[in-house]
Amino acid sequence: MAAASGKTVPDVIGRDLSVLFCGINPGLYTAAVGHHFARPGNRFWLALHGSGFTDRLLSPFEDAELVRFGVGITNLVRRATATAAELPRNEISQGARALHSLAVEQRPAILVVLGMGAFRTAFSQPRAVLGPQAERIGEATVWLLPNPSGLQARYQLPDLVTLFEHVREAAALPRRS
Repeated sequence: MAAASGKTVPDVIGRDLSVLFCGINPGLYTAAVGHHFARPGNRFWLALHGSGFTDRLLSPFEDAELVRFGVGITNLVRRATATAAELPRNEISQGARALHSLAVEQRPAILVVLGMGAFRTAFSQPRAVLGPQAERIGEATVWLLPNPSGLQARYQLPDLVTLFEHVREAAALPRRS
């Protein structure tokens, strides 16, 4: 796992996606296997399926399949760390600028940032709350949702499913499960 420190995971992306999910940065396990939200215990895939984005529960190793559902994944900071707490504020802010450029280029309808603290830091909005945000990035409506990591106990899976479902409905995507 230590060898994965600093590695990156390629974006799962395409132009004009309905929803682009943006994690904070890859964890070491995710970077070691090269697929998004791969650490056992991460609830991203369960929330995605439970909310109807996908017709079945996908494995992190099937992350490239998301594009056919109109969904993509990127990260605010590209390099892997053991925890997001290791990221300095300036690196998170730089990531926000890169994310802005990516969103303008790829034109997702909705950009979902997964992680309240990272969002608040990246976009200098210390009081941001969950849900759709007033600002847009390019053409994208910006949403803030909690980090789906299993290490984040404040929001349980049913909460995440409901929040993801609100995003799916806002994107006018059909329920697939």
